[in-house]
Amino acid sequence: MEYYIGIDLGTSSVKLMLLDGEGIIQKTVSRQYPVSYPHSGWSEQNAADWWNAICNGLPELLGEVDGQAIRGIGTAGQMHGLVVLDENGAVIRPTILWNDGRTRKETAFLNETVGKKRLFALTGNIAFAGFTAPKLLWLRENEPENFAKIKKIMLPKDYINFLLTGVHCTDFSDAAGMLLLDVEKKCWSREMLEICGISEQQMPALYESFSAVGKIKPSIAKKFGINRNAVVVAGAGDNAAAAVGTGTVGDGRCNISLGTSGTIFVSSDRFSGNEKHAIHSFCHADGGYHLMGCILSAASCNKWFCDEVLKTADYQFEETTIERNRLGRNEVFFLPYLMGERSPINDTDATGMFIGLRPNTSRADMYQAVLEGVAFAIKDNLEVIKQFGIDVKASCLCGGGAKSKLWREILANVLDIELNIPTTEQGPGYGSAILAMVGSGQFDSVKTATDKFFEIKETVLPNKELVALYADRYEKYRKIYPAVKNLYRGIKE
Repeated sequence: MEYYIGIDLGTSSVKLMLLDGEGIIQKTVSRQYPVSYPHSGWSEQNAADWWNAICNGLPELLGEVDGQAIRGIGTAGQMHGLVVLDENGAVIRPTILWNDGRTRKETAFLNETVGKKRLFALTGNIAFAGFTAPKLLWLRENEPENFAKIKKIMLPKDYINFLLTGVHCTDFSDAAGMLLLDVEKKCWSREMLEICGISEQQMPALYESFSAVGKIKPSIAKKFGINRNAVVVAGAGDNAAAAVGTGTVGDGRCNISLGTSGTIFVSSDRFSGNEKHAIHSFCHADGGYHLMGCILSAASCNKWFCDEVLKTADYQFEETTIERNRLGRNEVFFLPYLMGERSPINDTDATGMFIGLRPNTSRADMYQAVLEGVAFAIKDNLEVIKQFGIDVKASCLCGGGAKSKLWREILANVLDIELNIPTTEQGPGYGSAILAMVGSGQFDSVKTATDKFFEIKETVLPNKELVALYADRYEKYRKIYPAVKNLYRGIKE
């Protein structure tokens, strides 16, 4: 039997997955690590924590499996994070994460001075605070001594590949989120590199996600008993890898993820997009392209409200307090902008808020508003995607939030689409292992692999009555942000 390892480098933990050659998950192992918030709106992580977590979890993952049967390793990871190494290969400073909001000034410079039209021409996207290019501008301005030390620039999962193989590389799907790649032409934008004060020599080599970039280092192979000929593929950004894991490859397929962040992901054979919409136009892990809307806080809103406000870890109990006849009739609204917001409003100053509170507002009303607020924010993105002439009638649904039956029901009716729950709800880790299968030669394409492995275990259909009720609630919801957006900056200052 042959085996493949998928590594999902998340924001709060790494998930290691072992698949056999039939795509069956043999084992999963998770290890957590901390996130640092040194200042309001900042979010950082120590890259060493990722590697230590992986090294700690691999022995348990492999267990009794013969490591010589490992044929390939694939990595997926949180996107946009800035990892910088010096000439000795040492990490210079903590990684600035995807949900870090410190680059308001730099993002404004790119969008307003360089200009959205020019940015789109160079990269296929406009600037967002979480992207890598604004982080480089911030580093050059605020930590010039660290900026001067940079020898290698990479993304989080690329650092893991660097330690596994010694190869400085990235894939197109992850690179597309840096605002340094010409997405349509699939090459680094020299003008964007110049704007950020860096050279192409500092950037990683570019590969398709399923391409083998090297073999595992002999020292790593010996330490964990892994086959020295095991190939490591370039891997993918977490959303592209999750899409692979749910069979969202080829033209016109959709996947929605309710993870720490929330995404709606539509695959395409062709590049599309424009500078007028805060929707990402990225490369896909299958060799094509995709449109993606991303909200910075999704399942993390649920976690925040339960952990910090309600002081409970019993999420399932909270769901039982919501009566089904209250769906579509809740008078409380919640804006899920706990970390600012990316798509489609692109506002780092935005904050979370409740509105509609009355003396009779209950704990259940507020909890329901949190779940509905995330669903409404995803609908904001779906409405923009429709403007590209794309009619989404069905979508896969994955991520931790997808385990909630109530949330699935709310989302299906808010979006008015069919939601398909895959048999394997393992997201990026599963997708990255499939990429390793392609890279090692077991399959000739990503689609061939997903056609064999992807199955649906449950379908959630919208209810006409609830769809109508939620359509009315959404029209009220969408008026809230425009009414309060000018207050955000004054509140923060």
